[in-house]
Amino acid sequence: MNKTILITGSSAGIGKAAAQFFAAKGWNVIATMRSPEKETVLTTINNVFVTRLDVQEKADMQQVIAEGIKRFGKIDVLLNNAGYGLFGPFELATDAQIKQQFDVNVFGLMNLTQAILPHFRANKAGTIINVSSIGGRITYPIVSMYHATKFAVEGFSESLAYELAALNIKVKLVEPGAIATGFDMAANFTGNPEITDYDNFVQGFLDIWGSKTQERTTPEQVAAVIYEAATDGSSRLRYQAGEDAKELVKIRMAGDEEYHAYMKEHWVPEMEE
Repeated sequence: MNKTILITGSSAGIGKAAAQFFAAKGWNVIATMRSPEKETVLTTINNVFVTRLDVQEKADMQQVIAEGIKRFGKIDVLLNNAGYGLFGPFELATDAQIKQQFDVNVFGLMNLTQAILPHFRANKAGTIINVSSIGGRITYPIVSMYHATKFAVEGFSESLAYELAALNIKVKLVEPGAIATGFDMAANFTGNPEITDYDNFVQGFLDIWGSKTQERTTPEQVAAVIYEAATDGSSRLRYQAGEDAKELVKIRMAGDEEYHAYMKEHWVPEMEE
């Protein structure tokens, strides 16, 4: 029997690339997204089941899992991929923006993981792959809320890996660096027209961010790393995707002083006194 993977956030970017990659490898794919009626590519692939799931709606998760099991027999891998970035100064973020950032990136991931664990326990096998980010290991300016969610995903996943190992359920983290997707354009921004003190700093950082597009990894490259995590049979926890991710981890592991110096030189805009 072919293996089956359930993927969240499959409408674009890493999620869509992963759905196509796994399907091409002969896997059955449950590709979930908020608006499946708009999907025109994945619906043409025989071994892909496109269905609706908004990770902010916990009540629908059991139904999606049940539909996937009914169609393919069982689910072998859960890929928690859905997520987005909230950019901007923390002071200017609204309660609603902060809540939604955590609802999607953290609580949605946790809720779906909790929903699928009974199935994995019954099978005495399963793999949970959480798409974190290099932003769960290092930080940039003006992305504090996104970093907070990804640091949470990192800590949650590492701890969960210990408690599920005895049940033959693996937990893995994929940590992409900067990705060549619509992530930047889709990101929400904080703001308040009455507060302009941050404007020059924010624009300076965005200029730096935009200048580094040549360093970005493609969704297809990330999908290949996800496939490796799903199939290598190891208990390895973390997989970096992208040369920038690997390099930044090395710098971070060298210590705070080295990392802070690197950030000031390469990523923190210089402001006039």
